Amino acid sequence: MTQNLQLSRGNEELISSGGNALLGRYLRPLASTHLPTNFQPRRSDAISDRDILLTMTGMLCNGRTDFTNVKLYQADRVFRHGFGIKALPSEPTLRQRLDEFAPARAQHCLRSLNTALLKQRSFGSVEVGADKLVPVDIDVSPLDNSGSNKEGVSYTYKKHDGFAPIFAYVGTEGYMLDHQLRPGKQHCQEGTAAFIRSCVQQLDALKLNGKSLFRLDSGNDAEENFPCFGQNRFIVKRNLRQQKREQWLAIARRVGQRRQHTREGKNVYTGFVDHLRPGGAKSTSAPVPVAFEVIERLYDHDDNRLLVPDIEVNTYWTNLTCSADEVIALYHAHGTSEQFHSELKSDMGVEQLPSGKFCVNRLVLLCAMIAFNLLRTIGQQAIKRAHLAPVQIKVSRWRLRTVLRNIIYCAVRVVSHARKLRLHFGRICPWFRVIEDMARA
Repeated sequence: MTQNLQLSRGNEELISSGGNALLGRYLRPLASTHLPTNFQPRRSDAISDRDILLTMTGMLCNGRTDFTNVKLYQADRVFRHGFGIKALPSEPTLRQRLDEFAPARAQHCLRSLNTALLKQRSFGSVEVGADKLVPVDIDVSPLDNSGSNKEGVSYTYKKHDGFAPIFAYVGTEGYMLDHQLRPGKQHCQEGTAAFIRSCVQQLDALKLNGKSLFRLDSGNDAEENFPCFGQNRFIVKRNLRQQKREQWLAIARRVGQRRQHTREGKNVYTGFVDHLRPGGAKSTSAPVPVAFEVIERLYDHDDNRLLVPDIEVNTYWTNLTCSADEVIALYHAHGTSEQFHSELKSDMGVEQLPSGKFCVNRLVLLCAMIAFNLLRTIGQQAIKRAHLAPVQIKVSRWRLRTVLRNIIYCAVRVVSHARKLRLHFGRICPWFRVIEDMARA
């Protein structure tokens, strides 16, 4: 008969998140430059504003969203030392001080810190003819905060109460370029033109090689957006509004090309038209080319002949000079941004924002953006060291859940000697060689 394992408590200092030391190596130098010690005068013995923001960011790096979770790190020297926190706040102090910050300055400093972090990264691109374009995916993704009375929570288009933030991700890896927290009832286009201009300015600050490719859904089919892209490329899904699908089928048959290798009873036409204006026929803006895909189905799923053909129309505003099929494929790749939303909300647990005040939740989400990019950085650096990994790595991007599980949540024994902290990962730590190599670099 199998005996039960015996439990006991020793005197060793064991920590279950040794990867925080690695995160701190990327964050500490930048935080000391871009985050002021205090945004306003404080007592000499008061916890600094920088420590407040670093504590919130560090918690989010570990998938901890609620203010009460700060209690878990009161005795964690690796957490404090890793993120460069001189004094860890209590839950009431963390909550109160975030509420006291001057919103505009704190938000500017956090965005400046995020830009500095992204400047050290390289971004995957997509090939469009002879050009390599860095994709920038912009999309709204509601946060479900049902059952709460938080400021800004209202009914979203997903049919639940919550917030409706807009996000911008850069590169094929999915680094978060920027975001904007919005009330749930706010329409996805409201404020988007200004958000695009802000993203373009941040891309200019990153000094990317070449141009970017902006991709947006049909909810952002608005004339005011197009001047904001500047010299960059774009694909914006068109909203057909009152246009008849039969009319588009006639256009497709006349000027489009029929796609080969489709099943019997299904005709697919692709091509371009160049006479349409984003603001409609009465608009004074210049026409923008439109790539189209028109699908005509003559049979249903049970192979029964339809009396009236089923017509599906997809159209896209674009200034790309490639084929319509390439434009369509590039837009479909925009769907990957849904995975980035999922990583933020599921892997990091950033769905139920912790504060009842809208301005505080804005700061929390900005801290989450920095945590998101730190974890993404660790994941991409680990993939570059696939030859040191204990298992085969065949992907080009790790989910943040994988980063947390493999790297961040590594158990260590903390040894203090000669005013220095040493982390002993133990004899059995499959990812130690990867972590050690990243730390040396």
